[in-house]
Amino acid sequence: MIRKITTLFVLLHVALAFPQLGGEATYQFLNLVSSPRQAALGGKILTNVDYDVTQGLYNPATINVEMDNQLALNYSSYLGGISYGTAAYAYTWDRRTQTLHAGITYINYGNFDGYDEDGNATGTFTGNEAALSFAYARQIGYSDFYAGGALKLITSKLEQYTSLGAAVDAGIIYINEYLDFNAAIVIRNLGSQITTYAGLNEPLPFEVDFGMSQTLEHVPLRWHITLENLQQWPIGRPNPARDITDLEGNSTSEKVGFLNNLMRHAIFGAELFPDRGFNIRIGYNFRRAEELRILEQRNFSGLSFGIGLKLNKMRFSYTHARYSSAANTSFFGLQIDLQ
Repeated sequence: MIRKITTLFVLLHVALAFPQLGGEATYQFLNLVSSPRQAALGGKILTNVDYDVTQGLYNPATINVEMDNQLALNYSSYLGGISYGTAAYAYTWDRRTQTLHAGITYINYGNFDGYDEDGNATGTFTGNEAALSFAYARQIGYSDFYAGGALKLITSKLEQYTSLGAAVDAGIIYINEYLDFNAAIVIRNLGSQITTYAGLNEPLPFEVDFGMSQTLEHVPLRWHITLENLQQWPIGRPNPARDITDLEGNSTSEKVGFLNNLMRHAIFGAELFPDRGFNIRIGYNFRRAEELRILEQRNFSGLSFGIGLKLNKMRFSYTHARYSSAANTSFFGLQIDLQ
């Protein structure tokens, strides 16, 4: 067991040497939320170990026998006419082999008008990307630790350019059943392009996240805290739109301090009635709120809320996430028990 844990932390140490952030890597869709439940709780939840089969898309260590024969289909009408969705399925071969997991994430960027360098129309074109994943998790000895891994095969087509890639996710989760407390760390998108768009090899959106959650003893509520993008500090950068110019024409850039940088790593979420047929969920993503806020105007960026409803062998989920006054998203999900 010690050898397995040591190996995982060695991989983590090596991975930390390659920090990436949004806008600096290809295949950015890999870090989109995987389900309405994830979206409602702030976007990146690592510690739900229950029926939710889409949780295995974000942290493979959470794959468990409760996901057996569960099929999930999720869809979001995203920003700017973009649509994307996920699907996941898990099957328990036997108690010894435990549970196998497969999933897909797909995004369509819609139609675009093409023009050449002289401004002549060249027709319309599209862009889409997809990732197919296969994952597995198992208990580490007889401890309270579980480890999981996922292999992802990635395909991307943007106009006439195509690319193929491969990546792995690795996670480890600690489950304390007595306290109903979970803690997890996940390494995501450790890999590379197999074929490039136009001869230039680009990095993948590598990410390291840490999360904790617990169900309160006398209140039917489970709280979640996630620290995202731990591979990079600082995470915040000045927004040129917030530069201040005085009467003499001197410009002052926005300053992103230590506390501001720290809070941009944090995501808070809470789920009311997590073990019942009807759930209420709410989350707050500090980085999204800070980067999309409008000065001197309250627009509730970063806030998300949703519900879950179980009817016989089906679970319906819906989430509304606030981005700005001009753009918000809805996420729909259906999970079916095929047993």
